[in-house]
Amino acid sequence: MHRVFQRFIDLLSCARDADAFAEAMAVTATALDLSCFAYLALPNRGGNRPLILSTYPTNWVAHYLRHHYEQLDPVITRALNNPEPFRWGLSLSPRPLSPAQQAFFNEAAEFGIRAGFTVPIHDGHGPIAALTFATDQRRQQFERCIDSQGRVLQLMAMYFHAHVRRKLSSELNIDGVLLSRRELECLEWASQGKSAWEIGQILGISRNTVAYYLENAKEKLGVRTVVQAATRLAAAKKDKQN
Repeated sequence: MHRVFQRFIDLLSCARDADAFAEAMAVTATALDLSCFAYLALPNRGGNRPLILSTYPTNWVAHYLRHHYEQLDPVITRALNNPEPFRWGLSLSPRPLSPAQQAFFNEAAEFGIRAGFTVPIHDGHGPIAALTFATDQRRQQFERCIDSQGRVLQLMAMYFHAHVRRKLSSELNIDGVLLSRRELECLEWASQGKSAWEIGQILGISRNTVAYYLENAKEKLGVRTVVQAATRLAAAKKDKQN
């Protein structure tokens, strides 16, 4: 565990963008047999979207953000009211679920998210955040890691949160969605009417690579076209100026 933790710290220290932070936690989760993870930080202002870094399916994350599920999610509700780490799942709910919450869990299960372990983060420097390790079923190795390393995972969550908050530039944040530096660059040039080929010439990358970054940006933002993604970018910049 010491070696895994040290590598995690090293990766965090080198991380400079959303993809690098996600990779740092993904590598660590894989090393601990913890399957997928999701970090969610609630917004500073009402109406904004939360910030999510995760290895959950991207279409589930987009669906979650689009429907403001952070307001319904029983895991987030519990994290808001309890600073201690906890296990969760349909069979582990401390109180009966509402029909809407039950439907939410059923939807999440369709994407392989059925049970997990969540670390609430109440650091006194803004809205709460939470780091969750999830699994499609209650696997023995998953449970064993939670039992033996729960406090270490809590410490890792605090380190992760502190580094993300300090290092990630707010200009990469579009309504809670973090774009990588390349995704943002490609989207900014596309918003100025540049073609994929032209953007590639400007940035020194191939046309196909530009298309890949733009496709990632669209998927993260939950939109179908580059124009819609560029509109979201422009609105976020205007909101930041105000």
